[in-house]
Amino acid sequence: MYRYDVIDKTLVEERVAQFRDQTRRFLAGELSEDEFRPLRLRNGLYIQRHAPMLRVAIPYGLLSAEQLRTLGSIARRYDRGYGHFTTRQNIQYNWPRLEDVPDILAELAAVEMHAIQTSGNCIRNTTSDPLAGAVPDELEDPRPWCEIIRQWSTFHPEFTYLPRKFKIAVTGSPLDRAASQLHDIGVHIVRGPNGEPGFEILAGGGLGRTPVIGQVVRDFLPREHLLSYLEAILRIYNQEGRRDNIHKARIKILVKSLGIEEFRRRVEAEWASFKDHGARTPVEEIERVRAFFAPLAYRALADTDPCTGQDAAFRAWYRYNTHAHKMPGYRIVFISLKKPDVAPGDATDAQMELIADLADRYSFGEVRVTYAQNLVLADVEQEKTFELWRRLAEAGLATPNIGTLTDMICCPGLDFCSLANAGSIDVAKLINERFEDYDYLYDLGEIDLKMSGCMNACGHHHVGAIGILGVDKGGEEWYQISIGGAAGNDASLGSVIGPSVAKRDVPETLARLLEVYVRERHPDERFLDTVRRLGVKPFKERVYAAPAAA
Repeated sequence: MYRYDVIDKTLVEERVAQFRDQTRRFLAGELSEDEFRPLRLRNGLYIQRHAPMLRVAIPYGLLSAEQLRTLGSIARRYDRGYGHFTTRQNIQYNWPRLEDVPDILAELAAVEMHAIQTSGNCIRNTTSDPLAGAVPDELEDPRPWCEIIRQWSTFHPEFTYLPRKFKIAVTGSPLDRAASQLHDIGVHIVRGPNGEPGFEILAGGGLGRTPVIGQVVRDFLPREHLLSYLEAILRIYNQEGRRDNIHKARIKILVKSLGIEEFRRRVEAEWASFKDHGARTPVEEIERVRAFFAPLAYRALADTDPCTGQDAAFRAWYRYNTHAHKMPGYRIVFISLKKPDVAPGDATDAQMELIADLADRYSFGEVRVTYAQNLVLADVEQEKTFELWRRLAEAGLATPNIGTLTDMICCPGLDFCSLANAGSIDVAKLINERFEDYDYLYDLGEIDLKMSGCMNACGHHHVGAIGILGVDKGGEEWYQISIGGAAGNDASLGSVIGPSVAKRDVPETLARLLEVYVRERHPDERFLDTVRRLGVKPFKERVYAAPAAA
């Protein structure tokens, strides 16, 4: 993984010292709340419903064991003993004291971490495929390009105050595991007409109040021009994006208002005006950064079947919580943070420290954070998966549900967020209680359930095969249900099935939707495929036929 050089180290340490002084002046009354607000946001610090919330950057979701161990230690000493992993591959602390935040940032800096640009109208943490570098279907490891983008975008003077926040995702596999079409810019590694490496560039994706799927701006871009082309897109957005209305300030609104053809024309014209003397990435720099992500010291192993002779619990976990690896004899292991009695995406201090130890023992000291709010040990020897499973099971980290209904994405909702209209965590608990039969979950197959507590869509409900949106109706929490969304290669926005339902009725509403699927599905057809084939009507009719729904 990438390691800081003297420039990185100096930048982060100077930012910590700067924010420490800003915090001291605010607490002393020398800075007003209005003066302090943009300063704290630039350091990932929000004011939530009950306490400050600190968002820590995990660039492209990659952590060393030492870094994860530090995150666990911070959770124990400065928070309430846990952290929340997000769809942005970051971690959030929900209960730090304001006066402790400079100390937290200093401890993060000591292990090459920070909270810079995790908030504010700037280029946020670049995300990527959590299985990068380990999967057999990959054209090229995208992480070096994520790192190149990170270095370019950090403190970029031209893009410090954009009309709104800006998010970039990079993928190197034909299978999009980074939800790149939902980002302001999606970067896909592809091959050109003669097999040369380059990029397909998308723009204008995003969720929130106006969900939009990104569109292709350029089919093929030579790789040395990546930064200058990103700069051209950002310049058009910075110059023409709306600043008069926060709800219409994202690049998706600009792309939609101009149309993709006109937006593309303006970007190409802007790029042509400076590309010959703009930012280029020379081969030497590409290779320098790529060296940080060199192949690991894999052993020469043969593929084995570790499930032979093992019990059903391990076999289920191995089937659902592991994935094929590019190297014979290795397996990618998902660590589910979706135990039924725990808020989705949460990990305790003890669990983080244990996972760090397990990463050192079984996976070259590296841990990944996924878009779906789980963790990954990407390089585990197959013959050691049973031993690893036992250690995870003892810690409540072996829930065998990856890709199933209960592997749900969920925002913190009304429990923490000052923007939320309704709870999410308590609804997740109700869903888990209703769907606790794993045989039934496995029979249902792949279902992406995504839930948000408000229209800001931090839980990505718009692109859930089943999406749940919390709404406020006269001071009560109700939930709008949509179906047919997807976040991968076949990205699509779900359709609302009808009027919202009361909190107590959410699990039964899902059960009725699933009844239709089980009755109508074709062999090997996913829930999403059945919805796309039949449309919303039969699902709506089943849900609202019963008087219990409102």
